[in-house]
Amino acid sequence: MKCVMVVGNAGAGKSTFARRLGGKLALPVVHLDSHFWRPGWQIPEPTEWRQQLAALAASPAWVMDGNYINTFDIRMPPADSLVWLDHPRGICIRRVLTRTIMGHGRTRSDLAEGCPDRFDIAFLRYVWGFPVKQRPRIVAGIAQFGGHLRVIRLDCDAAAENFLATAGAL
Repeated sequence: MKCVMVVGNAGAGKSTFARRLGGKLALPVVHLDSHFWRPGWQIPEPTEWRQQLAALAASPAWVMDGNYINTFDIRMPPADSLVWLDHPRGICIRRVLTRTIMGHGRTRSDLAEGCPDRFDIAFLRYVWGFPVKQRPRIVAGIAQFGGHLRVIRLDCDAAAENFLATAGAL
């Protein structure tokens, strides 16, 4: 494992998992949210974003967390593995709410500077709808661009912990 994508619903623990996996495998960790968002939660120009992402994915080794499903065509070909944190949406909603309350007004380390946590009902709807709307898009992306990938689907924290416990031996 030298180029690993980590995907899943918000609140599934992608950033924490990616940091821990990167540490286990001695690989650099790329948090896509910190590269995508501009101060004040501004969205980058699409061509600029895709060029930036192509440069990140061209690195020889990485653990990259974030969905950005419309960029699977850039990230999946150089990846060798994909870890899918497919946790229940109730857990994800709870974690997002807790994270928002505890960090309200502060910027997390996995986000761009100037993007403080805030309560966002549209984002909560996204998290709740993820299994129905985004899960099929992940499956389709893997089928289209990731046939070569080793796909590891982890559906709970215990499965993620078990995987991390053996990750250095992979």
